[in-house]
Amino acid sequence: MRFIVIGGGRVGLRTARVLTEEGHEVTIVERDATKANHASSAGFRVIEGDGSREDVLTEAGVDEADAVGALTGDLNANFAACLIAKHHGCWTVMRIDEDYREEIYQQYATEVDEIVYPERLGAIGAKNALLGGSIRAIADVAQNIQIILVTVTEESPMRGYSLSEVALPSDSRVLAFGKADEPLGIPLQDDSLEAGDRVAVIADFDVLDEVRQLLVGTTEPIAAAGGA
Repeated sequence: MRFIVIGGGRVGLRTARVLTEEGHEVTIVERDATKANHASSAGFRVIEGDGSREDVLTEAGVDEADAVGALTGDLNANFAACLIAKHHGCWTVMRIDEDYREEIYQQYATEVDEIVYPERLGAIGAKNALLGGSIRAIADVAQNIQIILVTVTEESPMRGYSLSEVALPSDSRVLAFGKADEPLGIPLQDDSLEAGDRVAVIADFDVLDEVRQLLVGTTEPIAAAGGA
C-alpha cells in the first residue's frame, strides 16, 4: 500500500519507519529543511514543503496514495491536509496534540477518518508490551469504539474459515488482514484464517469479548486502550 506521512518529526518518522518495515511505500512531507534532510538521510522519499498545500500533496503522489497521515504538531495544518487528501479519495488520519477532550474530538471527527493522540497511543503501547498475548489495542476511535489487532491462534474457532465466513458481531468489522509472513493489507472475502495470521478489527467495546472468542478462542483479556 502507498502512504503519505505529513510531518518528519518524532511521530511521523516512527510511523513511516514501521510502515516501511511492513513492506509499504511511504513518502514523507516535511516543511522544515533540517527535519526533511534527516528523514531523507534515513532512506525515506521526502518532499520538502507545506503538507497543507494541495500542490505539495500532489507532488507527493496523493492521487495514487491509499492513505494520508497528517502527523505534524500543527492541528490546523493537519486538518487542512486531511481535507485535501479526502478530496483525492484517501483514507485520512489526523494527529491532535490538544488534551484528549470530547469536544476536540467531536469538532473534527466527522471530517476525517481517524484521529490519533500520540500521548494516549504511547500509553496503549506500554500497556500492550506489559500484557503481551494475541490481542493488542491499537487505538480508541471514540469513547466506546476501539481498534484491535488480533493474532489468530490454533484454538480459534474460525481457523480454516475464510473472512466471508466469519460472522463478526454487527458492531464490528475487519479493517485489515495479513498472513503470518506478510504485511497487513486490504481484507479479501476469500482470505483464509490460519494460526499466526493477523486481523485488524474495529469494534464497539460491548462486543470485544465476542470478537476475541471468534478469532482467538481463549479467555485472554483485551486491554482497554484509554489510560495507562
